[in-house]
Formats: sequence, structure tokens, C-alpha cells
Amino acid sequence: MFLYTKNFEEQKAKAMEGLSKALAEGKVDEDIITLLEKINALENYFTTSSCSGRISVMEMPHFGDKVNSVWLGKWHREVTIEEVFEAIGKHKSGQLWFLVRSPILHVGARTLEDAVKLLNLAIGLGFKYSNIKSVSHRKLLVEIRSTERMDVPLGADGELWVSEDYIRRIVGIANDQLRRFKGKLRRLEEEVGKLSQSQ
Repeated sequence: MFLYTKNFEEQKAKAMEGLSKALAEGKVDEDIITLLEKINALENYFTTSSCSGRISVMEMPHFGDKVNSVWLGKWHREVTIEEVFEAIGKHKSGQLWFLVRSPILHVGARTLEDAVKLLNLAIGLGFKYSNIKSVSHRKLLVEIRSTERMDVPLGADGELWVSEDYIRRIVGIANDQLRRFKGKLRRLEEEVGKLSQSQ
């Protein structure tokens, strides 16, 4: 049986309404807006959530407690060592982490065939952790995700465990990773229009 999403048009309209509100409130990463527009312009797809990837310094009460964690610094671009040291300087208690997260997009698809086409395109462009997140008549959702990631503990309760030189080195690696996944996003933006050719 050919699997398709029921009420696709209603779901897309609701998602576009949510996106418009998020854009108006400045809650969408600026460097991913054009990509979202290109995906949403396609007849058989719509975006539901997105992040263009980030570098961050985070304070956690204890490992895994995301709810009560606090960003001391968060950047969706390359970061300077001065910015990272400034963020670290805000640390007072709990665990101090330096993190890199790759881009992630969730895209609704009209049919399973559409979902597979998008998945194959994303994987081919280097988004190796992409998958079909949900498969049902109610919802077909593709998760586009890359592999770049860092989770580095820097200290706890106001104490640094690592040297300034070490921090400089991991910031350099983080910026390299960011340049890599931003390049993948640009290639996805260039290639996603090809999906409409077979619709």
C-alpha cells in the first residue's frame, strides 16, 4: 500500500503559521531561513523545527539535567577565544561544559516516497545521521542531522579542570566543525530544489 500523510495540507498550513510567528519573534536561526523557505516552497514538504548548529558553553547542575541547565554562551557562528573565556568567567556552580551541536531539521513529507527522496539527498550531502523519524498515515517526518558533535567537560563549581591552551585548541576544533556543517547546509540549500523536479 502506498503510504501517504493524511491531512497533509492542513499540517503544512499549521506549520507555516508557526514558522511565521517564530520568524516574527526572532526565534529562527538567520543563516537557515533561506533553506527553510526553499523546502517549504516545495509542494510535498514542510519544515516543523530547525537549528542551524551551534557552539556553546553550558552550566549544568549535574550531567544530563537539560531542564535546569543555563547557557553561559551560545553561538550559531564561529566563535572567538575571547568570547569563550568570557562565557567561562560566568561559571559559578554545577558542571561546566563546552558543546558543539550539528544542524538538525525536521521535515514533514506528503508520501513515504517523498520522505525517502529527501533522506537520500541529505545522506548524500553528508548528513549521515539523518533518518525517517516517524512513519504513519498521520505523519511522515524526516530528521536531517549531521555527525559533528563535541561534549567537553571544562570544570565544576567555579574550578577549571583544563588549561587555557587546551581551551584554545578545542575552540579551534569546534570552529572547524562548524565550518564543515555550515558548508553542508549551503550544499543542501543548493540541491533541495531538485526534489521538485520529480514531483
